[in-house]
Amino acid sequence: MTSMAATPARSDCQMPNLPDLPDEARAEQLRAANINPRTGLATDYLNHFNEAIMLLEMIPDMPECAEDFLGWQPLSYCEHFTASNFKARDLAIEAYGAADTGVRAEFDNLTTAMTSILTAVGAAMREATQDKTRSRLAEQATIWVKPLVALAGGVINGGAEADVETIMKSN
Repeated sequence: MTSMAATPARSDCQMPNLPDLPDEARAEQLRAANINPRTGLATDYLNHFNEAIMLLEMIPDMPECAEDFLGWQPLSYCEHFTASNFKARDLAIEAYGAADTGVRAEFDNLTTAMTSILTAVGAAMREATQDKTRSRLAEQATIWVKPLVALAGGVINGGAEADVETIMKSN
């Protein structure tokens, strides 16, 4: 069994050197890779947190799943893509590095909060001796983390700004 690290995920990473493309070609390359061309972020990273949520949601009905959750490891955006089979992982890492610093900071703050919650819940579960306590911890963590995943998805997709653009294009 691997144990959950106590340190929050880092947002530092080694940026790959990818060829420069004209803006429209670059945007199309990002879209084809499921990376938002305006934010430079990919929703694939949220799967990392959704995996932890799924494991937490199983604990109340199957207490033995707590061990699976305790094996979940926090990963930064770049660590996630480096370790993944994502077809455009180098592009995802490079686009993250080139993302607007304000957007990236907002995103990193949300993912750091999620990582902190999940890490703290993991530590509390290790100390818990009763399944009922672990179940309550799992339920509470899910209540806290799910909205943060939704907010992070909003940042990736451009938030309210993206909604305004969509509405304006349809008129």
